[in-house]
Amino acid sequence: MPDSQQDLLAGLKTRLGALGLSVHEDAKQGLVGEAQPIRSKWWFGARTVTYRMSCRPSEADRTVQFREAVTESSWGLPPPTVTVEKTRVSGWKLSGERSDVSPGGGGTIDYAKVRDAVEQAVTAAGWTFHLQGGRLP
Repeated sequence: MPDSQQDLLAGLKTRLGALGLSVHEDAKQGLVGEAQPIRSKWWFGARTVTYRMSCRPSEADRTVQFREAVTESSWGLPPPTVTVEKTRVSGWKLSGERSDVSPGGGGTIDYAKVRDAVEQAVTAAGWTFHLQGGRLP
């Protein structure tokens, strides 16, 4: 028999934690995860790129609604940064990666890594994966 909702959430929580996200359960959103893969800071300011996701399971139709967003924020005068971004957009699916290098740090984000891992885990458990595009987690 396919996994129950609690088994699915426990498996997703473990998998998302292994991918570097801080994950917690929310009554309305299901699982909510966040990571800051790109950070650069110096005396005059800082820049961060934050990845946020949520996946809300519905036991009635055995569907997982998945939302994700990548946001960039800065304060002050952020350090000079070289950004290399290679992306592909198909509908609401953003794939590819972004790498930032600066004197105050940097990092890399793979846009599709988390979404693909969640989709594989959900379908392997016998549930249906649905990407909700255009909505923030």
